[in-house]
Amino acid sequence: MAQDSASNGNHAVDVLNVQEGADNRSSSASKSNNEVCFCIPFLQKLIAEVMGTYFLIFAGCAAVVVNLNYEKVVTLPGISIVWGLAVMVLVYSVGHISGAHFNPAVTIAFATCKRFPWKQVPLYVIAQVLGSTLAIGSLRLIFSGEENRFPGTIPAGSNMQSLVLEFIITFYLMFIISGVATDNRAIGELAGLAVGSTVLLNVLFAGPISGASMNPARSLGPAIVHRQFKGIWVYVVGPILGAISGAWVYNLIRFTDKPPREITKSGSFLRGSRLNS
Repeated sequence: MAQDSASNGNHAVDVLNVQEGADNRSSSASKSNNEVCFCIPFLQKLIAEVMGTYFLIFAGCAAVVVNLNYEKVVTLPGISIVWGLAVMVLVYSVGHISGAHFNPAVTIAFATCKRFPWKQVPLYVIAQVLGSTLAIGSLRLIFSGEENRFPGTIPAGSNMQSLVLEFIITFYLMFIISGVATDNRAIGELAGLAVGSTVLLNVLFAGPISGASMNPARSLGPAIVHRQFKGIWVYVVGPILGAISGAWVYNLIRFTDKPPREITKSGSFLRGSRLNS
């Protein structure tokens, strides 16, 4: 779900050749304007990633903590719905600003496919981990004493079991993201619903086994705040490898020799045949 913008305002200086002094002043002014245009939107993206990741982790992990403290009142389906709805509303809220990654694995996967600039990856990842850490810190302040539960992810079985499961569910998630958010043939308006539903499904069946992280930031935030790093490598390696694989596999089936005009005709096949008859 990466929506990247780049400023292209310096070509006019190369086209027009006027006096050298005027050119230098014009070039420096254009460069200054371009730097401002780049820095401010990028800063807005980072803020959107911090806030989006904060609200996502706060909502999802709050459901986990409440469920642990109040006799399983939320239930596993309830926790799954919270995660799915949180992803959906945040995609629609800030997707047009930062791309609504909220996930280092998604950011890295897009970068490997050249759909996101590598130079912006480190700051995006820092913003996402920061948002997650702040969210868990807020929960720790709200639920103190005996209610201070660990809302992170720990393998219920072996590390290898959780690693494989995290790889598969993140592959599935990234495959869906690539389809609905990066392919012009898909219905982009349904991206939030599709991605949120995928997260809901994954948490529903993988939650009891691996915690259904799918997101290194989701696991790193609780681990940092509570200083519990058991099996943390599973939730870094698994989602990153799964997301990269999912993005590349979708790229393999995306390519086609048909122009978009012919592809869209297939969607109106019944209507066309009806008109011909």
